[in-house]
Amino acid sequence: MEKMLEVKDLNISFHTFGGEVKAIRGVNFDLYKGETLAIVGESGSGKSVTTKSIMRLLPESNSEIKSGQILFDGKDLAKLTDKQMQKIRGKDISMIFQDPMTSLNPTMIVGKQIMEPIIKHQNMSKSEAKERAIELLRLVGIPKPEDRFKQYPHQFSGGMRQRVVIAIALACNPRVLIADEPTTALDVTIQAQILELMKDLQQKIDTSIIFITHDLGVVANVADRVAVMYGGKIVEIGTVDEIFYNPKHPYTWGLISSMPDLDTGKSELYAIPGSPPDLLNPPKGDAFAPRNQFAMKIDLEQEPPMFKVSDTHYAATWLLHPDAPKVEPPAAVLKRMEQYPGVK
Repeated sequence: MEKMLEVKDLNISFHTFGGEVKAIRGVNFDLYKGETLAIVGESGSGKSVTTKSIMRLLPESNSEIKSGQILFDGKDLAKLTDKQMQKIRGKDISMIFQDPMTSLNPTMIVGKQIMEPIIKHQNMSKSEAKERAIELLRLVGIPKPEDRFKQYPHQFSGGMRQRVVIAIALACNPRVLIADEPTTALDVTIQAQILELMKDLQQKIDTSIIFITHDLGVVANVADRVAVMYGGKIVEIGTVDEIFYNPKHPYTWGLISSMPDLDTGKSELYAIPGSPPDLLNPPKGDAFAPRNQFAMKIDLEQEPPMFKVSDTHYAATWLLHPDAPKVEPPAAVLKRMEQYPGVK
């Protein structure tokens, strides 16, 4: 498969009054043509920082890409100037942000906001750009697009505003689309519609998507592959079936166990004990060790490498070492594995 994007050994820090926060610590992943890669994890795990670094949208005043490469079209995006990035941002790589109300300009009609990237990157006249904007509004499912073109963001519902944001992101048929929790601010019904819309649009324009979320239920519906992040690192990566039905990292077990299950009849939800690590002073060994009931002595002393589970599945846990004791995943994870035995 053709690689659209390669992230190699990415390290990013933020310089704060308290010291250097090592937010991203050696992240590696590839994005292939036409696929959806979901990046999941708790708040603070590094999902948004990783993807904003691809767009070069991190604040220059206090953030720094310490090392690593972000390869796209033979170029290292980490080394491009802001002027060079402006030619890529919005044209080849676009982003859908979490809150549509803060993404849209309240003083400008939505039609003009969709026209802006089209005029800048596609060299179209204003009349051609207007036609294209109306076509995009129709494509994302907004009724009466000719009338809606002239309206302001406050005249749209939350779901409709998110559709407008998606239309802006798709204006130049980007090859890579980054969706940063695009359904979090929406209710469940609208969320399902937006996810269905994104799947449909991906097939129509053949774009590759990086989908950031903390909701594993969303991942099951949209992703081809899943990268699980914790403490600024990817701790497990694999196909959606491998992550859901044959997870290997204790953190992934915790995420799956904390998903609501309508069949169990339990009144309480499982929660992973403890809290994420302080990245001002990253832990010496496995960052998840203090919260891991299966942690061994080596977890506190040495960081685990990525162990190969299959050609598409890797996990950074000492439990996969040949000398490690055999540990049974929690009951909720075992139940899922029984539902889908073909991945084992």
